[in-house]
Amino acid sequence: MSSDREYKSDIYIENGRIKIIGEKISFSGIKTVDAKGLYVLPGAVDAHVHLQLPTPAGNSCDDFQSGSIAAIAGGTTSVIDFVTPFSGQSLLQALKSRKQEAEKSYIDYSFHMSVTGWNDNTEKEIKACIKEGINSFKIYLAYKGVIGINDDVVVRLMDVISKNNALLTAHCENGDLIKFLQQSFLKNKKTSPLYHALSRPVEAEAEAVNRMISLAGVLNCPLYIVHVSSGAAMKIIQQARKSGQTVFAETCPHYLLLTEEEYKKPSREAISYILSPPLRTKKDQQNLWAALKNGRLDVVATDHCPFNNKGQKDIGINDFSKVPNGGNGLEERLSLLWHFGVRTGKISPSRFVELNCTNPAKIFGLYPQKGSIETGADADIILWNSDKIKVISAKTHHQNCDTNIYEGIKVSGAPEKVFVKGQLVWDDDKFIKPSVTGMFLKRKGKVSDNSFRQ
Repeated sequence: MSSDREYKSDIYIENGRIKIIGEKISFSGIKTVDAKGLYVLPGAVDAHVHLQLPTPAGNSCDDFQSGSIAAIAGGTTSVIDFVTPFSGQSLLQALKSRKQEAEKSYIDYSFHMSVTGWNDNTEKEIKACIKEGINSFKIYLAYKGVIGINDDVVVRLMDVISKNNALLTAHCENGDLIKFLQQSFLKNKKTSPLYHALSRPVEAEAEAVNRMISLAGVLNCPLYIVHVSSGAAMKIIQQARKSGQTVFAETCPHYLLLTEEEYKKPSREAISYILSPPLRTKKDQQNLWAALKNGRLDVVATDHCPFNNKGQKDIGINDFSKVPNGGNGLEERLSLLWHFGVRTGKISPSRFVELNCTNPAKIFGLYPQKGSIETGADADIILWNSDKIKVISAKTHHQNCDTNIYEGIKVSGAPEKVFVKGQLVWDDDKFIKPSVTGMFLKRKGKVSDNSFRQ
């Protein structure tokens, strides 16, 4: 199954790549796998993960080894993580260090380069990163005083990106408003997880989305809005796209399936759901599902960045602002979207492939090597059992984390087998260690307009 059709065919794999697609392929002495009754899908691409992310509370739970196993268990065979230089560090030095950390991954990987400041060398280093195969750059408008940047840096970065055939990805929340609201709540001893959500209202996201779209429009900078959480933000994105501006949009499973009601649970449980932007309302969920169906949203990614409740998130049990932000999803994404999207008729099976596999590969310069079942593509393939039932739980997941924000949810739809470059790495709920580790994906080019949506 591809992003535009379903059909029956044989696939012949040689040297880790798809060599022939056709009916009744027959060679003597080759190993065959019967996929009868299963969907054959391209391996999924998760364009937004944070493995081994350093924070004051310690690294996010999954390193590249455990994270890649969790990815495989869920049908994801490529990820795009982040390089986040520390203050004053060269972008290229940070990239070199990050590549070394990722060498233990069992799946292929690439990176977005985070830009958290500006100096006399930044423009030159951005151009060097592009030559190294990094064609997307991340900015944070939240987290002021840590990694968040001001508009003067945004404008400089947009100008360089627009002139060098790259792509800007943006975490859109008004950091100044959030900081003010946080301080106001804490001053009045309003410290529970609920105030995490109240300090990051929909307006903080919508304003930042509008601002970035406006600036990008002036500077002709292609823009990708990460983890869109609200109907208000989607409305602004849609207006920009109608005008012909190149704006891509991503959402995550937690915004489709969980709501702000989670923050009303006892604090020990509610801290699990502290992530940014926060969970929203049922109405926002409905708007996001509609946007998935009609093409206004381009990608479902996970923003996978889990922390243990015990010893990490609970450092902020009495102060929501100290809780490390993030949740899981790398292992659960496909099953959740199949069960709650495809099985309910909200999206088609082909749209499922488009959102999880093909679009992220196209947008970030990995297509057709990744995200497709085509001659010459890497043989990253999922044999998908639409009737396979599982109950999501921290007791059985493959992530290195003591909680799961989807705990107890029953889903129908999961990988039966997963192949990475032709090697069987997942079979009957068991991980099979591949003979080689994953490789850094050097990306080039980007989608420069909205034509691929047609």
